[in-house]
Amino acid sequence: MNNLGQHEWMDLIKAAGVRWIKFHGMRHTCATLLLTGDRQRGIDPTPVHIVAERLGHKNVSETLETYAHCLPNMQRSAARALASLLYGAR
Repeated sequence: MNNLGQHEWMDLIKAAGVRWIKFHGMRHTCATLLLTGDRQRGIDPTPVHIVAERLGHKNVSETLETYAHCLPNMQRSAARALASLLYGAR
């Protein structure tokens, strides 16, 4: 870990009362949540180029390859958005 040691990380996990994950797992979780959004709470998926920039990826293709499992949700979201724009459907 860079600026946060293993001991400090474990202390934070215990204090938060959450399940232990590797520090890098937080990065993966963050990217997945941003890419999928939460339609029920009105949170749209974050565009992949924004997520790529936040992660420090040089190319969007790196992000797309790593987080391909998020893409089906993004396709459904795009289809609903287009239907709404064209037909006023929800």
